[in-house]
Amino acid sequence: MEMPVNVPIDDPNADTEWNDILRKQGIIPEKPPSPTAIIEEAIIKARSQAHENRLEDKDLDQLDELEDDEDSEFLEQYRKKRMAELSNISQTSVFNQVYPLQKPDYSREVTDASKKSFVLVHLTSSLGTNVESQLLTELWREMARKFGDIKFCEMRGDMCIEGYPDKNTPTILVYRDGDIKRQIVTLRELAGTKTGIKDLQRLLIDVGALEGNDSRLLHAVPSSQSSSFLSRKTMPAPNSAEEDDEWA
Repeated sequence: MEMPVNVPIDDPNADTEWNDILRKQGIIPEKPPSPTAIIEEAIIKARSQAHENRLEDKDLDQLDELEDDEDSEFLEQYRKKRMAELSNISQTSVFNQVYPLQKPDYSREVTDASKKSFVLVHLTSSLGTNVESQLLTELWREMARKFGDIKFCEMRGDMCIEGYPDKNTPTILVYRDGDIKRQIVTLRELAGTKTGIKDLQRLLIDVGALEGNDSRLLHAVPSSQSSSFLSRKTMPAPNSAEEDDEWA
């Protein structure tokens, strides 16, 4: 009976001529791919993709400024893309204001309307001392002007649901296809009293109401600027209402 031959192997992962011979004979396994090579390949791919998408966040004015730096045909493709986006936004921007709600109209103005577009409802505080509610009322107006294809509504929480606790206001309800897709109780989940336009824009992206490359996101107001709303007196939220539901 033939006895197995013990082949001397110092380091099976070493790049030696002897190990190459052993690998060809199937005595030791092939070396696994170098993690460094995999990382380098991923970096090159990411850089290439970033280069290809370098104009994704540019508006028409910014594209015009790049005429001397970019290929004219490549720029023209992005101009046409931006023009198509602006045309679509113009056609779908039918709201552009905050809609105060009354309870009898809630089903039509919110639930039914959400079958055609996203509808966001702000349940406001009944107290004039609720700073977060006052802040969101200001931001709601700006968001409604900025994103006219999304319907922004407002109502007082206690007129919406009898006994609705003021400590739960402001409450944001996101409707689509006749259902509540997201509920945010107070601004704690966002940035509290520092909540700004960018925070609400991220919310719209998260729920699918906006695409991440929407050109209207480019000139967002930083949260720090939005906090200036707190330095001036805001008008109380309009009396409005919502359909009955269970609330904690």
